[in-house]
Amino acid sequence: MSIKVVDSSCWIEVFANGPLAKKCQKEINSLKSIAVPSLVIYEVYRRIKLSSSDESGLSVTSYLSQFDVKPLTRQVALLAVDLFFQYNLGTADNLILTHTHEISAELITLGNDFRGLPRVRILS
Repeated sequence: MSIKVVDSSCWIEVFANGPLAKKCQKEINSLKSIAVPSLVIYEVYRRIKLSSSDESGLSVTSYLSQFDVKPLTRQVALLAVDLFFQYNLGTADNLILTHTHEISAELITLGNDFRGLPRVRILS
């Protein structure tokens, strides 16, 4: 799995300079190919805009847009329903995991809700 999906939890940690920011940034910097589901852009923009400013949020979304942005398509939505019944994740987590499965990638996250799931690496 050469392509990786970086979850919004990691991006927010980096941009908010949280306690695991350096670890997340090191991981991101080591990746050769990053996919960013459009939902990740939504979640990161919302969080940065709430905690900082609209300008900061837009700057962050511009940065994230340099990667391979994956839109929410009909195919992803239908696969997400199947994965929901399999893993019982919340909607946002489920859609991000679905993008990961659709492109045969690995998800990099801080989210413990993903613990034990295939194609997931949790940073701690």
